[in-house]
Amino acid sequence: MSVQPIEKTVVKAFPISSQAPEVVALTTPPTPRFNAGQFVGKVAGTLIPPILVIVAILGLWQVLCSEPGASLPPPIQVWVEAYDLIAYPFFDYGSQDIGLAWRVLTSLQRVAIGFGLAAVVGVALGALVGQSVWATRGLDPVFQILRTVPPLAWLPLALAAFRDSSPSAIFVIFITSIWPIIINTAVGVRNIPQDYRNVARILRLNQLEFFVKIMVPAAAPYIFTGLRIGIGLSWLAIVAAEMLTGGVGIGFFIWDAWNSSRLPDIIVALAYIGVTGFALDRLVAAVGAFVTRGTSAN
Repeated sequence: MSVQPIEKTVVKAFPISSQAPEVVALTTPPTPRFNAGQFVGKVAGTLIPPILVIVAILGLWQVLCSEPGASLPPPIQVWVEAYDLIAYPFFDYGSQDIGLAWRVLTSLQRVAIGFGLAAVVGVALGALVGQSVWATRGLDPVFQILRTVPPLAWLPLALAAFRDSSPSAIFVIFITSIWPIIINTAVGVRNIPQDYRNVARILRLNQLEFFVKIMVPAAAPYIFTGLRIGIGLSWLAIVAAEMLTGGVGIGFFIWDAWNSSRLPDIIVALAYIGVTGFALDRLVAAVGAFVTRGTSAN
């Protein structure tokens, strides 16, 4: 029996260099510099188009309403006759003789209360309807019926119940703005991914913890969509309600100006209403963008 020789494996050792290792310097990226030209261009691209549209509308309005016998005053006449309301929005001479800014703030106080209550109750009811099949079957038909009732149709009932104009107006805001909040919240809760629910079961979260840590963050894009719709409806409802309930709000000012045939004052008040409504929508949108950063509607 012949024995085969065993092959030897020779490992060649490489000498270790005595030189110090090369140090590679890590360079930090340069800090982006403020580009004034780019910033100005962005601002101009945002502001110039709506300014041009407004100027075009004012020019067309001036041409159409400058004819003798025109039923509406042209912009120049509005500026002349309502200059005090435009230039001095915060004057206060007592009673009903106050600037439009104070009237808008009075209306905003009512909107804040009514819309705040609607947001809290609407999110809670929407979460309940979105989570429970039985709640959906029982409450959804009722919601669909009540949300079709016009806002001002609730006002006589509110006046009979509260016997005061201010809480009645707040109730009209509440009952008008709550429906889109409920519906959008329910849709958002139904669209929560099943993986999130599985994680909640693994972590053994109770209902309150699931609502705060899982449900609200996941449904936040839908919730803030409902809130944006609700704030717009709130502002519409308060102006209409104040026309009938009186007080010092912007709605009553428009009705009083109509009874006094002060059309320029009405036009200026409408501008205040439009700008305020736009600001409210942008405010809710900004809060929603901050809260829902990193999330998106499914």
